[in-house]
Amino acid sequence: MELPKRKALGKGLESLLPKITANAAPVEPKTTAVEGTPREIPLSEIERNPYQTRTRFDEAQLSELAASIRATGVVQPILVRPLASGRFQLIAGERRWLASQKAEKATIPAIVRQVSDEQAMEITIVENLQRTDLNSMEQARAYDRLSREFKMTQEQMAQRTGKDRASVANFLRLLRLPLDVQAKVEGGELSFGHARALLPLENPESITKAAQKVLALSMSVRQTESYVQGLLNPEKKPNGEQKVKEPLDPNVREARDLLQRALGLKVSIEDKNGRGRVIIEYSRLEDFDTLLDMLGK
Repeated sequence: MELPKRKALGKGLESLLPKITANAAPVEPKTTAVEGTPREIPLSEIERNPYQTRTRFDEAQLSELAASIRATGVVQPILVRPLASGRFQLIAGERRWLASQKAEKATIPAIVRQVSDEQAMEITIVENLQRTDLNSMEQARAYDRLSREFKMTQEQMAQRTGKDRASVANFLRLLRLPLDVQAKVEGGELSFGHARALLPLENPESITKAAQKVLALSMSVRQTESYVQGLLNPEKKPNGEQKVKEPLDPNVREARDLLQRALGLKVSIEDKNGRGRVIIEYSRLEDFDTLLDMLGK
């Protein structure tokens, strides 16, 4: 069932957060203001966003932003909503809010909007996903929240965030990684490409062992893909000796690797004189449903 589109969110955050120039005349604090008009609000009256999906903020970047705010002020207002207590809750702009505190500012320009808990959560998640500095696991968990809490399909999530459908599916697959491997991705030890290359192994223990070897040998993404392929296709002789594999046509190999990266599943291509078959393996019904959805699109 299609979700009703929210006009404010569908237009993007520009409609919610109009820019103001650094040399604009300061806006005097007001007790009342037209909704959508930036106003100065004391930092001490703003509470942190409970729906924030970002878990890491680069301290060096925060310090740089704080220095900029000391010199020129906050260029773009944050978005808040009023609380029954008379205080405000942050919806979007946490980095600016934190940096302003670091810069020891008393107030910050903000736009006050009356929104529900659900709308506040959705705005926060979508705003975060439109940024480029979220790590892969933060993005994966954000998409997962949109799926679970708003019942959005992958297609709907792609439309809301401006991403393509395949990217959304790939991020969601990262949640199948064992927690210790997820931590390495979140900490930057393993890249998004490494994580995707490990997914066809499917078995958690196999993924963990492979990840440890990838880190120990400082493998590139390409080397990781080749290593995983060797684990998936050992092709041993009956006596246990390693069988010499018949060379695979470079074009066929490239097509196989492309399919595996796109689907996050084990793919085999059997080709002989331009004829053959493509075998896609899955171990969970969710993977099968996702595959059907992608092929249907």
